[in-house]
Amino acid sequence: MKITAEALRQRIGQFFFPAVFINDTEENIQETERLIKEHNIGGLTFFHSRASAATNYESKKKVVFNDDSYQKIKELIVRYQKAASTPLLISIDAEWGLAMRIEKTPQYPYAITLGALPENKSNLVFEVGKQIGLDLKAAGIQYNLSPLADINNNPNNPVIGYRSFGENKEKVANFAVEYLNGMSEVGVLGCLKHFPGHGNTNVDSHLGLPVLKETLEELLENELYPFIKGIENNVDSIMIGHLAVPSLNDGKDTSATLSKAVIQDLLRDKLGYDGLVISDALNMHSVSKLYETKGQLEWEAFNAGNDILCFAENVPEGIEAIFKNASPDRIFESYSRIMKAKEKAGILSGNTAASGELNFEKASELNLEIALNAITTIIDNSNSELAFEAQKNNKLAKLSLYKNTENTFFKTLNTKLESPEFTFENLEVSDISSIKKELENFETILISLFVPKAKPANNFEIDNSVLELLSDLLQTKKCIVYVFGNPYALPIIPNLKKASGLVQAYQDFEEFQKTAAIQFLDKISSNGILPVNIDIQ
Repeated sequence: MKITAEALRQRIGQFFFPAVFINDTEENIQETERLIKEHNIGGLTFFHSRASAATNYESKKKVVFNDDSYQKIKELIVRYQKAASTPLLISIDAEWGLAMRIEKTPQYPYAITLGALPENKSNLVFEVGKQIGLDLKAAGIQYNLSPLADINNNPNNPVIGYRSFGENKEKVANFAVEYLNGMSEVGVLGCLKHFPGHGNTNVDSHLGLPVLKETLEELLENELYPFIKGIENNVDSIMIGHLAVPSLNDGKDTSATLSKAVIQDLLRDKLGYDGLVISDALNMHSVSKLYETKGQLEWEAFNAGNDILCFAENVPEGIEAIFKNASPDRIFESYSRIMKAKEKAGILSGNTAASGELNFEKASELNLEIALNAITTIIDNSNSELAFEAQKNNKLAKLSLYKNTENTFFKTLNTKLESPEFTFENLEVSDISSIKKELENFETILISLFVPKAKPANNFEIDNSVLELLSDLLQTKKCIVYVFGNPYALPIIPNLKKASGLVQAYQDFEEFQKTAAIQFLDKISSNGILPVNIDIQ
């Protein structure tokens, strides 16, 4: 079958999924409409705003919050679909729900929290996938660039950490498949990332190129295991990470996204995967600065075996480069994979309308059930008795770090366990030395630490003076510590081993705070299992 140059270019356009921003200027929105009309692009990947896109690290633009973001994305999707002659596949990164990108939408727990669930509660991970899928459909989105299949076996990983289900390969694989199946049940496409495994790295690929030292045998034994399970379960798409694996590339540090050896030889031929392959964002600095000629990066990524070029910044030039260099067969291969995905998402018939409503109530019920099963006791010296005994003798105090005393955890505890309360909110409004002085007369301190950030940079933004205060209290008092945040924050707290009680509560959601308090008051044992190995000091 002979195909015209114009028809071929139209097909190539389908490989491009440029980034679009919910909170953008009218001028930029019209520019996107032009790209859709002129180049027949295949889809779009939504971000909150230009300031929130992951490579905005150096410019440090402030993300401006906008309560209307959800309404705006719905309206923009309608506009963009109107401009398209082939229905667009709308994608977003919603690992823990639309809330990852959009204010005032349901938020579900991070993958590391889900990883704390016992294996027999994997149905809750399925439910999370299903609810996230329904929320995406309510906005008009058909494709979630989630979940991670990365095994987080490096505690210093600056970019994966809390986004991974943990470090046990079977659990990561099973939970990733449950999450995918949940989305699939409601007709939303999923994506396993970041092939061949971003867990054991200590470089952020938004900024530099991580290098995996493993051999193919070691990768097959560990990193690749969840991807293989995903392939066996017909995963819709696999995202290639910007990471180098010299053992697969004749010793060269070529990014996997640009490597035929990784995509064609390993993923397609050896692992037998024939689904959609999507590149990680092509604006990430590990690859975006490699080529001076516009369009060359897009061609190299396509030539390596990617079907979808995510966050492609040079659409017209990229189309030309592929048109000049690629064989019609290879173009047709990727084109038919994309069409198959669009068919599965049910949009080729022109039905691209948003369906359903956001269900905050269902999200809350689900978060509550996850809290009941995920909160993890690490040190338990019958700490409830200890607290009630101290309260009887007026020797119990409560200390909240990074949230005021009006938090749900304290309010719930106070139904049965009232005591003097102290708070450190931040260095501007709180004075550590006076808190220390106030606590001198108490023997038992119930501490809630609301970890300020989920990423490990700068000790999770926990101030040094707070760590010193904790260290001092742990050495001189009976401390019962509740940590609401990333469990990887535990090893940076000095003398934590000396705690009389230690409970890892993961999220600061109301449901988690309430459940943690009720379990404490009613002496209910928690079922959670730490999803990563933590060495507390």
